[in-house]
Amino acid sequence: MDQSSAGVKEERKEVYLAWASPSRLFKKRDREYFTNVGAIVVLLIVILIFAREFLLIAAVVSIVFLVYVLSTVPPEEVEHRITNLGIESTGHFYRWDTLAEFWFEEQWGQRMLILRPMMGPRTILLLGGQAQDTVRESVAKHIPFREHPEKTWVDNAASWLTKKIPLEKPAA
Repeated sequence: MDQSSAGVKEERKEVYLAWASPSRLFKKRDREYFTNVGAIVVLLIVILIFAREFLLIAAVVSIVFLVYVLSTVPPEEVEHRITNLGIESTGHFYRWDTLAEFWFEEQWGQRMLILRPMMGPRTILLLGGQAQDTVRESVAKHIPFREHPEKTWVDNAASWLTKKIPLEKPAA
């Protein structure tokens, strides 16, 4: 059966922009950070031992191990592509019609493109050496740009906790 007679429209993918960047945020942690985390975890484990919450202790230890691995193993380089059909990154494809808006943020000296889908979690792409204005121009053709995104209660709680309990000295 011919595709044109079936009413199926074939779209050709046209790449607007492509770049490579680390797959995730990475910051080399120093001894002070691990000492502070270790002290908090030991105190928490002692409390949980008295409460006889051994399953929770295992969960805490596994989370601490994950934090250690993510803080010591550098991320791999991945490819990102902005096309006329959507954004392709690390083997995932995000169609324009599933994305609601985008904005940029900076953390640990690294610029990030944040994509908010209609449903589900945010997608974060590191820009690496790619110019933010070029990315903004390519993405803004398809979804709206938000200068200041709405902060959720989780964002506010994380900011408050980071300010109140710093695990390392602020960067000078």
